Amino acid sequence: MKMFKTLLFAVLLAVAPIYGQDASKALKVGDKAPQFTLKNALGKKVKLSTLLKNGNVVLTWYRGGWCPYCNRALQGWQEVLPEIKAQGATFVALTPELPDYSLSTKEKHQLTFEILTDLNNEVASRYGLVFTLDENTAVRYEKGFGLSAYNGNHLNQLPMPATYIINQKGVIVYAFVNADYTQRANTEEVIKKLKEIK
Repeated sequence: MKMFKTLLFAVLLAVAPIYGQDASKALKVGDKAPQFTLKNALGKKVKLSTLLKNGNVVLTWYRGGWCPYCNRALQGWQEVLPEIKAQGATFVALTPELPDYSLSTKEKHQLTFEILTDLNNEVASRYGLVFTLDENTAVRYEKGFGLSAYNGNHLNQLPMPATYIINQKGVIVYAFVNADYTQRANTEEVIKKLKEIK
């Protein structure tokens, strides 16, 4: 029965409309990356400024462990993580999910990179990535899997899928943002860019 509900939700997700998302407002190449301090899946604080001291940083946002597209993308990043590290870069994923859920995602998919909880999408808002679900989609997500429980609020907001490379000066040198949640950054493209700026 649980498998059926998961499949049913995946179908509903696949046909969910894309409303209220405007990728043109997101930060772009050349913009200064907003600094942040967020907690990881174990509650430890992680600062972007500290990560940048060690090299370039790849940031990616995902909607949640409930999203099959997000899970596939995270697994793809895990596969190329050694190549990212070989370029002296750090990879970090951000999600509006509460730490318990991000920890579950890490364990389920054996992810070894940091997943940070962007509570109430505060950092995503500063990067221009947040949108509010239309009423029908919000109801469907709440009934389908309980979005408010995952995010710890009733804001019905999510980040657009996005990936940024930030150099050690804190400047965005690569940006992928797409209002279509089925589209994600190309991992090979990201690694190519890391090699160029190394």
